[in-house]
Amino acid sequence: MNYKQVTGFLKSRAKFFFLLLLFLSTKAEAQIFDPVEWSTSVEKVSETEYILVSTAQIEPGWHLYSQDVPEDGPIPTSFSYEEADGYSLEGNTVEDEGRTIHDPVFDMVITFFDNQAEFRQKIKLSNKDLKSVTGEVGFMVCDDERCLPPSYVELNFDLRKSVAASQDAINAVGEQSLKETKQVETSEDSSKAAVADTKKQEKKGLWTIFIIAFFSGFAALLTPCVFPMIPMTVSFFTKQSKTRAKGIKNALIYGLSIIIIYLFLGGIVTWVFGASVLNAFSTSVWFNLIFFIILVIFAISFLGAFEIMLPNSWANKVDKQADKGGVIGIFFMGLALAIVSFSCTGPIVGTLLVEAASKGGIAPFIGMFGFALALALPFALFAAFPGWLNSLPKSGGWLNTVKVVLGFLELALAFKFLSNADLVLQLHLLEREVFLTIWITIFGAMAFYLFGKIRLPHDSPLEHISVGRLSLGLLVMAFTIYMIPGLWGAPLQLISGFPPAMNYSESPYGVGYTKLGSGGATVSKEEFPDGAHLGPHDIVAFTDYEEGLAYARKVNKPVMIDFTGHACVNCRKMEERVWSDPAVLQILKNDIVLISLYVDDKRELPDDEKFTSEISGKELKYIGQKWSEFQTLRYKANAQPFYVLMDLEEENLLDPVGYTPDIQEYKAWLEKGVKEFGKE
Repeated sequence: MNYKQVTGFLKSRAKFFFLLLLFLSTKAEAQIFDPVEWSTSVEKVSETEYILVSTAQIEPGWHLYSQDVPEDGPIPTSFSYEEADGYSLEGNTVEDEGRTIHDPVFDMVITFFDNQAEFRQKIKLSNKDLKSVTGEVGFMVCDDERCLPPSYVELNFDLRKSVAASQDAINAVGEQSLKETKQVETSEDSSKAAVADTKKQEKKGLWTIFIIAFFSGFAALLTPCVFPMIPMTVSFFTKQSKTRAKGIKNALIYGLSIIIIYLFLGGIVTWVFGASVLNAFSTSVWFNLIFFIILVIFAISFLGAFEIMLPNSWANKVDKQADKGGVIGIFFMGLALAIVSFSCTGPIVGTLLVEAASKGGIAPFIGMFGFALALALPFALFAAFPGWLNSLPKSGGWLNTVKVVLGFLELALAFKFLSNADLVLQLHLLEREVFLTIWITIFGAMAFYLFGKIRLPHDSPLEHISVGRLSLGLLVMAFTIYMIPGLWGAPLQLISGFPPAMNYSESPYGVGYTKLGSGGATVSKEEFPDGAHLGPHDIVAFTDYEEGLAYARKVNKPVMIDFTGHACVNCRKMEERVWSDPAVLQILKNDIVLISLYVDDKRELPDDEKFTSEISGKELKYIGQKWSEFQTLRYKANAQPFYVLMDLEEENLLDPVGYTPDIQEYKAWLEKGVKEFGKE
C-alpha cells in the first residue's frame, strides 16, 4: 500500500476505533449503537446505463424507515448523489416494499424495513470513461425501546465492478417499484429474523399469549361440551385399569395426547404461513377485516344463534380407532374429545390463533401449548386424586352462561381488529368515541345478562342468580361505567392499547377542551421564563442547554436533560404513558427544570457555532447534530430517549436512564434524584 492508501484506510477506520473505545468505557445502559451497515454494488443495464444499488443490513429488532414518510413523522431515509459531469440520474431512488403499519404514536401510516433493505437508482452516462459515483444516505433507525439520531453515510459506487442487471431489476427500476424483485430472496431471511428476535418486548408478548391461552383453556373446560366429560373420562380410566397406578398412567397419556393434538394445530399454522408472513398479517387490512368477521361469527355462535360443528363422520371414525386400546387408542380418545367438543372449543381456539397470528413468530405454537396444557391438566389431576371429583359442581345451566359470556368477550375483541383496519386506511369510521361506545354497549349488555335481565337461546329458567354470578355482573358493570368518562377524554389506562389513541378522536383533548383553550392549563406571561416553551402536558421546558441551566441556577432546582427527537417513537411513548401519570407530572412540573435537546433538529447552527465533529471528523451544521455529539461524548450513549438528572455544577445526581415504561420505576428514579439534590 502506498502512503495515500494507508492514510485513506486510517481515516476510514477512525470512526470505528473511536466508537469502539466509547463502547469499552461505558455501562450496558449507556452505549453506542450502530445497527445498520451499508454496502454498495452496481448493475449494468447497457453501455451507458447503470443501476446503483445501496443495501442496508439491519440488526434484528431494529427497523429503518422508508423514503416516503408523512410530514411530522419519523425521519425518512434519503439519498443524494454528488453532482458531477459524466452522468445524470434517471428517475428517483426506488426501494423494497417493506412493512406498512399505522403508528398510533404518530397517528399515521408508516413504512419501514426489517433485516435488510435495498434501494436502487438508475443513472445514464454521458462519459463512458466515468469510473465511480459518490453519494450519501441519511437515515434514522428505531427499536422497541429507543431511536437513534439521524445518521449520514457516504456511498461509493465503482462502475468498473458492475455485474449484469437482471430483467426483473430493470423492470422494477423502470416501474419505480421493487415489489417483486426481492420478495423471494428475502422471505427466508425475514422469517429467520422474526424468529431470532429475542428482545425483551417479544418475550413479554409470548408470555402474554401463553397466559391468555392457559386461562382460555380453563374457560373451555367450563363449557357444556367439555365439563361433563371430566368425570366420565376419569372414571373410565380408573375403572378400566387394573391398578390405580395404571389408571393414572393412562390418564397422563390421555392428557399428553390432548397437548400433542393442539400443539400440532399451532405448529401447522406457524409452519404453513411462516413467521414473516404472520408478522405481515398483523398489519394487513384484509387480515384484520377477515378475522373481524370470523370472530363475530364465533361470538354469535356462543350467544346461541347456531353451533359450529365438525362432520359427525369424523367423530365416528375416530371413535372406532379409540376402541383399539393401548397408547394409540388413548391418543384417538383425545382426538375424539377435540372433535366432539369443537362447537365449544373451536371459537376459543380460533380466537387464540387469530390473536397469536397477529403477534407473529412462534406465537400460535405457544398459544396452543398454553391452551392444551390447561385443558389436559384436570384429566391427569382428577385421575391421580379421584376424590376431588366429589368437589366438582354439577352440570347445569351455568355452563351455557359461561359460553354466552365468552361470546360477549369475543364480540368485543372482534372490534379491535376492525379498528386496526380503520387505522391503517385512515377512514376515521371507528374513532375512539365510537369504539368506546360499542364496548360500553357490549359490556353493558353482558352485565344485564348476568343480572338475569336478558335471556338468550339455550338459557335455563332463572328463578334467582347465584352470588358468583352477581359478583361477576357487578364487576362487568363497574368496568362498563369506568369506560364512560373515556367518551369525554379520560385516558382509561386499564384498556390502554385496545381503543384508538387519544388523537384518533373527534375531540383529541376531551369534549370542550383544547390544548391551551377553555379548560386547559395556562401560564401567565409574568411567570413564563425567557427562552422556555410549553412542552408535553404543558411542562415548562427549554431547548437550549445554557438557557435551561441558567434558569435552574436562578430557581435552585435540579436539571433533567431529556435527549429526545421530534421523530422518536419511544420518546412519545414515554411522554404519553409515563409523563402523564399525575405523580410523575407533578415532579416534572414543580421539582426539576426540564431541558429537552432534540437530536434530529434540522435547523442550521449559526456560522460561528458550527464545528468539526470529534467522532466523524465532519463539520456539524445542524442543531440536532450538536446535541447528538454532546450526548455521545459526555454520556457515551447515542440512543433516545435518554434522561440525565444533574445538579447545578453539571454533575450527575445518579445514573442516567433510557426508555423506562414502568411508571413506578421512573417515578422512583426522579424522586431519588430530587432527594440527592436536596442533600447538597
